[in-house]
Amino acid sequence: MAGHTPPPAPAPPYGPPAYGQPRYRHVPRRRPPRRSVGGTVAGVVGGVTALVVLGILGFWQFGGGGGLGSHGGASSGGVAKREAATANPLYRSGALTPVRCALPRLTSAAGSMRRFMDVLSDCLDTSWSRQFGRIDTAFAPPKRVFWEAAGRSPCGSYPSPGASAFYCPVNNTMYVGLRHIVETSGGEPLSHYAVFARVIAHEYGHHVQDRAGILAYGHQEMESADVAGRTEASRRIELQAQCFAGAFLGAERATLPMTREQYVAMIVDVRGRGDERLPPEEHDHGSGRNYAGWVVRGFKAGGLDACNTWTAAPAAVG
Repeated sequence: MAGHTPPPAPAPPYGPPAYGQPRYRHVPRRRPPRRSVGGTVAGVVGGVTALVVLGILGFWQFGGGGGLGSHGGASSGGVAKREAATANPLYRSGALTPVRCALPRLTSAAGSMRRFMDVLSDCLDTSWSRQFGRIDTAFAPPKRVFWEAAGRSPCGSYPSPGASAFYCPVNNTMYVGLRHIVETSGGEPLSHYAVFARVIAHEYGHHVQDRAGILAYGHQEMESADVAGRTEASRRIELQAQCFAGAFLGAERATLPMTREQYVAMIVDVRGRGDERLPPEEHDHGSGRNYAGWVVRGFKAGGLDACNTWTAAPAAVG
């Protein structure tokens, strides 16, 4: 039609990683939509596999120092943004205070997943609102869109290949496909609810980064760097969201409840979502070892200072 102006290109979201499986993600504003963090390993977790995974993660350690290098920090604005990521007041706020979150049992009944997501999101709202209150910083919870039918966000259409959940910073909204999160889980049974809870806690972690000013620095790094610098910045963003998710789940371990079975299922799931089998230019979420390791670090740590991926050695975010 004459005079018709095409709509602007959608802003990218933040969401999943994995080789051969969907990942859940955040979507940066001006980059094309990518996979995101989340997902699940197909098949049943055997006792031997669980012990191997726990053994590996028991010895997993982080190096200190390093950081992202100097690109993006030349101007005073760049320096300020870098400090927001590397020395954010949130890191000095201590551990998350338990809010006694008790999740409803997941079943195949209509509405079960929506109830589960609503209760979990309410708990996340309370937990992170209290944490921001400790540093006297205003915090507005993210909006939620739990979809069952296809739709569109400012960060693009959904569902898209490999994305059953993502965070869109343009409108501060978490998008989760109620059926898609199960369909893309590789056959994970609903009884392993921690696998699905970790996905939402991860996407919520991107909102925390956004509200704290960390995401702005991450975007700056991704836009100003070469391919290697972009993927490293993306990994630091995604692995920090993993750590924030672990911190929340660890704080609520008694009442969720986070049993050994749930913990093992969650770790096996994230361990299988590393991007080491992808081409180097797609190493934007981290190896399976690091992807699982940062969840463990947040889960076991006594404070959010453990989640500072921006000063971690490159090997810890590879």
